[in-house]
Amino acid sequence: MVAKKGKDLLLKLDPSGLGAFITVAGLRAKRIAFNSETVDVTDAESAGRWRELLAGSGVQRASISGSGIFKDNESDVAIRSRFFAGEIADWQLVIPDFGLVSGPFQVTALEYSGNHDGEVTFEIALESAGAVTFAVTP
Repeated sequence: MVAKKGKDLLLKLDPSGLGAFITVAGLRAKRIAFNSETVDVTDAESAGRWRELLAGSGVQRASISGSGIFKDNESDVAIRSRFFAGEIADWQLVIPDFGLVSGPFQVTALEYSGNHDGEVTFEIALESAGAVTFAVTP
């Protein structure tokens, strides 16, 4: 796999719920993590007392985080209003030459910061709130 530009990793929001996704915020750093909890079914008769896991039974989740600057007032309002409302909305994360992660997410953290001689920056965290899909992009 050839190196990809980090700037091409895009976070998109469907503000209307109609499937029309728009890129939000000027994220300078972005990250997505997939996690799956395990269900331990080890018992006294487990071979060699090695842990045994139950396949396909753990809770899966996806976390998205990023930091940067808002690209416009509309992006700021779209994210901030969803955070304060505790709203779950459809989001997409475009991973260049890899795929598209889509699903319902809730904004779980939103932080603003800035220095006296610089721009206002923000950090955002989203947690999956339902089934997340992955589609390969050509």
